[in-house]
Amino acid sequence: MSHNDIRIGTLAGMDAGARYIKQILPHGFESFSLTCWEYIGKTDVDRTAKECLEVCGDKAVISSIGIFGNPLQNEQTAKDWATLIDKAHLFKTNLVCGFAGAIEGKAMPESMAAFKKVFTPLAQRAKDKGVKIAFENCDMNGTWNDVRWNIAHSPTAWDMIFNEMSAFDNIGLEWEPCHQMGSLIDPLPQLRRYLPKIFHVHGKDASIDWNLLKTSGLRGGKQFVYHRTPGFGDTNWTDVISILRQAKWTGAIDIEGWHDPVYRDALEMTGQVFGLNYLKNCRGGPFVANPT
Repeated sequence: MSHNDIRIGTLAGMDAGARYIKQILPHGFESFSLTCWEYIGKTDVDRTAKECLEVCGDKAVISSIGIFGNPLQNEQTAKDWATLIDKAHLFKTNLVCGFAGAIEGKAMPESMAAFKKVFTPLAQRAKDKGVKIAFENCDMNGTWNDVRWNIAHSPTAWDMIFNEMSAFDNIGLEWEPCHQMGSLIDPLPQLRRYLPKIFHVHGKDASIDWNLLKTSGLRGGKQFVYHRTPGFGDTNWTDVISILRQAKWTGAIDIEGWHDPVYRDALEMTGQVFGLNYLKNCRGGPFVANPT
C-alpha cells in the first residue's frame, strides 16, 4: 500500500526523454507526462518509450503522453495525435493529452464542425485501443469570439465538446486550476462538477491580484493573474486532492513548470521540487500503514 492512487510528478519534453528524467528522478517525482510541442518531429517514439521506462524502473510511471499544437488547422499535428494514440501502450499509459485545436480568429462555435471532423476518427481510434483523450484547458490567449489553438478552455466549450462527442466516453479533460482562475473561475466547484471527465491534472496554480482588479478592472492593461508552481499560488491543493480521493479518482498530478514569475531560470527546479514536496504533503505526507 502507498500513495499510488494519486501520483505526483512533472512534465518532461519527449525530445529530452530519458536523459532529463534520469537527472530529476532522484528528487522523488513519481510520474512523468511526456509532451511534444506541435509535432513529434525527429523523436524516435519507440526508442524513447523503451528508454524512459528503463530509467523510471519501479520509481515512477509515464502518466501520459501528449502533443500541443493546432490539429484543426495543422494536418501534421493531427497525424501526430494518431501516432501517439497508436504508441501509448509502449509507454504503459492509456492517456494521450493535448489541445483540441481551433479555427483561429473565429468565434468558438465556428470551430465545432472542424473539431468533429478531426476528432471523431481519433476518438474512435483511441477507443479501439483502450486509450483516453484529454484536452488541456489552456486558452492560449484566445477568447470565446477569437479562439487560439484550443477551443477547450471554458466550461461552456467543454459542454459543447462533450455533447458533440457523446458517443465516446474516452474524451475528457487535462484539467488545472490555473487557467480557470485566469478567467476568475473558482476551481473547486468546477472540479466537483467535471470530475467524471477529468482524466489528468496539471499541477499549475495561479495568484490573482484582487486589489488591482478592484481598482483597475480587467481592461486596464495591467497583469492581474500570474501562473504559479503549486505551493506559491492561491489554490488549496489539500482540498483538490481530498475532492479527487472522495470521488475515488486515480491518476497523476504532474507539475507544469516554466511559468512561475519567481521560481524560474536558475530557480526552476528549486521551485518544482518545492511544489513536488508541497503536493505530497497535501496528499497526506508519507504513507503510514495502519496497525494490524
